[in-house]
Amino acid sequence: QVQLVESGGGLVQAGGSLRLSCVASGFTFSINTMRWYRQAPGKQRELVATITGTSKAEYADSVKGRFTISRDNAKNTVYLRIDSLKPEDTAVYSCNRRDVWGKGTLVTVSP
Repeated sequence: QVQLVESGGGLVQAGGSLRLSCVASGFTFSINTMRWYRQAPGKQRELVATITGTSKAEYADSVKGRFTISRDNAKNTVYLRIDSLKPEDTAVYSCNRRDVWGKGTLVTVSP
């Protein structure tokens, strides 16, 4: 059974940092491309970062320079580090592999 479980969200002040984690199970993690999405209140879900099995990373233009995606294949985990947090980063962040989604973790950024 393929499963993705996110953690690491919370309430932070603008300018702070967070590292989100997504632990995967039920498939061969190391060879799969993983993605982080976010959905802000009242907005469509947005792809923010992608990492291939060989750790090639891509980012949405809106987050370049502040978001860093990485992976630890030994731990079946993909990370998303967010620096210089802004109130507009407030959203539920979810990881994804093909058609499988985690439940997400909420990030709330106060001014």
